[in-house]
Amino acid sequence: MTKRKLHPALDNGIAPTSPEFSGGTLVCACKDKPVCIRVDGQVAHNHACGCTKCWKPDGAAFSIVAVAPHDKVTVTANGDKLVVVDPTALIQRHACKECGVHMYGPVIRKHPFQGLDFIHPERFEETGWQQPGFAAFVSSAIEGGVAPEEMSAVRTRFTELGLAPYDCLNPALMDYIATWTVQNRV
Repeated sequence: MTKRKLHPALDNGIAPTSPEFSGGTLVCACKDKPVCIRVDGQVAHNHACGCTKCWKPDGAAFSIVAVAPHDKVTVTANGDKLVVVDPTALIQRHACKECGVHMYGPVIRKHPFQGLDFIHPERFEETGWQQPGFAAFVSSAIEGGVAPEEMSAVRTRFTELGLAPYDCLNPALMDYIATWTVQNRV
């Protein structure tokens, strides 16, 4: 088993999904005037992500990221502290400029994920959000500092946790992207 810390929500045991979860409030890490984001409804496609763009807690090699419909995501407090990390990126990640936590990231341009906001559900004050279902962009964790010789153990640990490791998104999402691409050819 790898000694590498994947993410606290994985390393400390994956919390179960609650059928009663109907949304909640994401809160940044600031002690004073935290940014708060209301998400109405359950999240979808929650997964561990090894890409180097997603926000990760200190010491974590992977993020936990899910999506919610854009019209179900609302900034409720201290939105003036938010800044877009990379205006050229597909996902317009809005981070707190004080603590650095990415709070939400809408996809606003024409893309299969347009209309969705990427969020980090471990920032919910409430419990019961959809548990992660797979691990994506696992090899990309090397770019984030995981040694190549650790990757076999990392993949084994994901498998032990019941999270199939992929070097892209899971097959269902990849099929969705390919289908959308075919249907939207100009």
